[in-house]
Amino acid sequence: MSQSGLDSPTTEGTGRSHKLAVIGGDGIGPEVTDAALTILDAAQDRFGFTTERTEVPLGADAYLETGDLLTPEAIEVLRSNDTILFGAIGSPRVTPGILERGIILALRAELRQAINLRPVRLYPGVPTPIAGLTPERCDLVVVRENSEGSYVGGGSTVHRGTPGAVATQGSTNTWYAVHRAVDFAFRLAAERRGKVTLCHKTNVLVEAGALWLDVVEEVAARFPDVEHDYVHVDAMCMHLPVSPERFDVVVTDNLFGDIITDLGAVLQGGLGVAASGNLNIDGSAPSMFEPVHGSAPDIAGKGWANPAGAGLSLALCLASLGEGEAAAAVESATAQVLADLPELSGANMGASTAELGERIAGAVTDGHGSVQSSLMTQLAAVQAGLAR
Repeated sequence: MSQSGLDSPTTEGTGRSHKLAVIGGDGIGPEVTDAALTILDAAQDRFGFTTERTEVPLGADAYLETGDLLTPEAIEVLRSNDTILFGAIGSPRVTPGILERGIILALRAELRQAINLRPVRLYPGVPTPIAGLTPERCDLVVVRENSEGSYVGGGSTVHRGTPGAVATQGSTNTWYAVHRAVDFAFRLAAERRGKVTLCHKTNVLVEAGALWLDVVEEVAARFPDVEHDYVHVDAMCMHLPVSPERFDVVVTDNLFGDIITDLGAVLQGGLGVAASGNLNIDGSAPSMFEPVHGSAPDIAGKGWANPAGAGLSLALCLASLGEGEAAAAVESATAQVLADLPELSGANMGASTAELGERIAGAVTDGHGSVQSSLMTQLAAVQAGLAR
């Protein structure tokens, strides 16, 4: 099967078909996912490919009904597809951490999704809380190592529930996983503006930081045309909102990437417009694409969720499948509709989640809007290079 990691791109032409697993999940997840599928319908019609879609019921409802989080059967169904479109996981009915670790993190591990890719791009006409920030100054990508760090380092607690409780939490960093992330970052930077920034905390996390620095220097030797530098993660939290233009591709570890990309989402208008991709880069299993915003159970069913993050995640998904033209069109259409909204979420957004999905789909069909230097075409180029 043609995997949806960074494998060989699908050749443009007729008769192209992709197998798509759909996980709506919890809260607003199904709403924004349905909107993304409406956009996908329009992209298919315009660019001449088809998708075979399989819904996979993972989330709070399935867990509360069966007691299962991620069964071997569900994993096999997901593996049989080329790619995965994911809504959101999380519910107040389930203790925090159970669904997130038992489904999201477990999927990333089972499907060897080595890279979490999160664009931070301010589109023209989209409001940002950062005074004076313009789209020309805010166009970067965070490449987050997705399989190690503090998320899998293991831990334990002794004397729990007493004043003598002691908790330990480790962090795992291997040359292999760090190298995958850094190599991908340099490949992507070579297709963009030619700069990689390592974000870490080498003055405190000395051993892990040294490993990351060593790998960056090793990989950089193979990319003489790509500049590279370093910034501490705390300094990143200062530089990112003040001068995002200094960054092109940022590569970082799992925990730091999780944190700084939420800050990045604020720059581009909020979590509702932020996209991400969990990339399997060796072709052994499908990649998974999801908006960053989470399940937002407080507004579920109200139609107040902005589907832009899901639409832009769909664009990343299409790029990974080799549908570069369709991906760029979805990105452009989403940016166009975003620019026309009076507010980016909530009751005053000017349209419901489903209506915005229809608007973006209409813009895809009409071919309106244009985004320069699209990450979607850059991602497709990296994909082609890795496949060689």
